[in-house]
Amino acid sequence: MSKAKYTRAEILDAAKECVTRDRAATHGDMEKNFAAISHLWSIYLDTLIKPHDVGVMMTLLKCARSMQNPEHADNYIDGAGYLSCSAELIARKPQDKSEPVVFQGGST
Repeated sequence: MSKAKYTRAEILDAAKECVTRDRAATHGDMEKNFAAISHLWSIYLDTLIKPHDVGVMMTLLKCARSMQNPEHADNYIDGAGYLSCSAELIARKPQDKSEPVVFQGGST
């Protein structure tokens, strides 16, 4: 789905297909995957990153890519998909009380 013109409905349909169909088979459960990513990013950045932040930050990555190649529809499809994942995570746990990550004597 690149270098073509799509309607907003087609973009959302493609994003829905991506996040509901084969992603779990390839990447595992979304909630567990985003939790693992947020944990690793938290350690690397020495600051708390919550699972729903992963989808927002990946969307920002797609925004940056769209600046370089605005006609590449996959960036918009993936961005919509990532935001929908974040929204679902927030809906499941609206009062996320994640604890800061502490490692080897450091703080958050």
